[in-house]
Amino acid sequence: MDFGVVLQTVPPAARVVELARQAELHGFSHVWTFDSHVLWEEPYVIHSAILAATRKVVVGPMVTNPATREWSVTASTFATLNEMYGPRTVCGIGRGDSAVRTLAGRPTTLATLRESVHVIRELANGRPVEHRGQTLRLPWAPVTGPTDRTEVWVAAYGPKALQLTGEVADGFILQLADPDIAAWTIKAVREAAERAGRDPAAVKICVAAPAYVAPEADLAHAREQCRWFGGMVGNHVADIVARYGADSSVPAALTDYIAGRQGYDYNEHGRAGNSHAAFVPDSIVDRFCLLGPAQRHVERLRDLRSLGVDQFALYLQHDAKEQTLRAYGDTVVPALAETVRAVS
Repeated sequence: MDFGVVLQTVPPAARVVELARQAELHGFSHVWTFDSHVLWEEPYVIHSAILAATRKVVVGPMVTNPATREWSVTASTFATLNEMYGPRTVCGIGRGDSAVRTLAGRPTTLATLRESVHVIRELANGRPVEHRGQTLRLPWAPVTGPTDRTEVWVAAYGPKALQLTGEVADGFILQLADPDIAAWTIKAVREAAERAGRDPAAVKICVAAPAYVAPEADLAHAREQCRWFGGMVGNHVADIVARYGADSSVPAALTDYIAGRQGYDYNEHGRAGNSHAAFVPDSIVDRFCLLGPAQRHVERLRDLRSLGVDQFALYLQHDAKEQTLRAYGDTVVPALAETVRAVS
């Protein structure tokens, strides 16, 4: 299993770069950032600094969207980073949440998302593509070899978004770590991939959620530091309930908890201790996040790995950033690594 870290681009940017550097030293393979240019600093500028300060980590947004960024600009950004630092980028993308809503916009349609995935991937990897009624190509970006320099991974929850992911995405991002919900979503993605004539195993699976390593005695504090995540996920769940209804095929474990939701303040988006996540019960925090002693994280991650999860990306929006990275590097990452015998 690979490990990623998800960072907010909160100033000072130098600390974001330093956390990324520490993550690589602790065995993480991916560094992701939020992409919400009004709420925080511009992520792609910081991505360049992260790539310069590290050796191997793959960097990308979790997640960008097709509404606030013109697709050819997004593709050019990834192609430029690859030219500067080697093939070390990944494009996480979804319909849009905070970046769109802070501008009084709405998430894009799935049709728009589908088209953007194709255009961004083709252009970023040096291939021509039809866009806005003409054939475009980045003439300075070399055509990739057998493996794309930039893959496009789609974040999804609802049935139709999961279907789209299986049909066109290189990877699937599930932003919560509940094994039952993960099993349902992964099954939907793989079945869609198979129906589309793709190899289901070729779609990479990334589960992303807050992780807080702490002794049992500090579990209540860890929950309060991560309760914001249930509020953030609730934004997407509310959209699903509005579209499909509360009695759809979507698991009740994902939809029932938002009954007490009373809006959302994007000024506190992704912030520990925010004032609009009180409706999120402890049981959801425990199911969606990884909390407690390191061994408990290992057990949950083994369950997720058995479902086919290729990467766990931990959100690091709490008061124990360095401690959690260190605990993962010392205990969790080695426990999930492939065991190779020196002598047999």
